Amino acid sequence: MFRAYKNLSPRTRMGVGAAVIAWGGVGLYLSDEAEKRFGYTPTEKDQEELRKMTPRITTVDRNENR
Repeated sequence: MFRAYKNLSPRTRMGVGAAVIAWGGVGLYLSDEAEKRFGYTPTEKDQEELRKMTPRITTVDRNENR
């Protein structure tokens, strides 16, 4: 498939790339709208549970006396 893509003219490849980016943008927008329409928006409880599961980064001071 990559070979077929490389055989396209540069202008056509640019058009294909723009179309893929546009398709992704439309998908992101429509997925949010569908989530709202079908009632799958997260509740405050769901959001709090996700925050609890989010990994936390803890910094540790490095000992300079090695």
